[in-house]
Amino acid sequence: MNNYKLTIQYDGGRYKGWQRLGDSDNTVQGKIEKAVSVLTGEEIEIIGSSRTDAGVHALMQVANFRTNQELSEARVMSFLNHYLPPDISITRVEIVDERFHARFQATDKTYLYKIWNREYSHPFMRKYSMHVVKPLDIHRMRQAAAHFIGEHDFTAYANAKSKKKDSVRTIYTLDIQEKDGFIEFRVQGNGFLYNMVRKMVGTLIAVGLGEKSADDVPAIILSKERLQTGGMAEAEGLYLEEISFEPRGE
Repeated sequence: MNNYKLTIQYDGGRYKGWQRLGDSDNTVQGKIEKAVSVLTGEEIEIIGSSRTDAGVHALMQVANFRTNQELSEARVMSFLNHYLPPDISITRVEIVDERFHARFQATDKTYLYKIWNREYSHPFMRKYSMHVVKPLDIHRMRQAAAHFIGEHDFTAYANAKSKKKDSVRTIYTLDIQEKDGFIEFRVQGNGFLYNMVRKMVGTLIAVGLGEKSADDVPAIILSKERLQTGGMAEAEGLYLEEISFEPRGE
């Protein structure tokens, strides 16, 4: 049995997320599985490192699949990029140890969120960022972001539909930068709950607009009440940026 590791980029705008849903193939996973199944002549299931939501993009998603076929890395990459739609790209193919598992062996993930913070819209980035018209206070948002760092029970930041029994996650960094009208949030952690990053950004937006205080964040986390977080940031501004498979250095 041969095990192939795929590094993937995609524009999630027209998909129902990463994860294949029942008989719907309008997902990134579904599209890639169909292509790999055609290539191998086998019914293939691919394993993704992260289950991005509908409309969310990926600069680096990682997946793996196993097949009885012996195919070169170049053959797999060439076939998939020819077969897949242009909004999904395979950027790297590697033959890896049979024990490699893209989901279970991922040690940490980094998400990027983009906000366009001007009165007028950005014609070229409107599908790839959230537009917030009112000015956001960067200093206050950075103060609030510091409260997310560390190990916490993020029940308040999980979607009500989340099936995860354990809501404890560790956030390593949450950096906020402003450049040329964009505000970028970059968050790295050992894992994320369904909608967690978008809800965290939603709280930070509320702080930046003066609707919440930076000091409200610890109480929101401790409350475990989803209604306390405020709104949820829009999907189009979120990118899965990086996945690591080595322990994070301290």
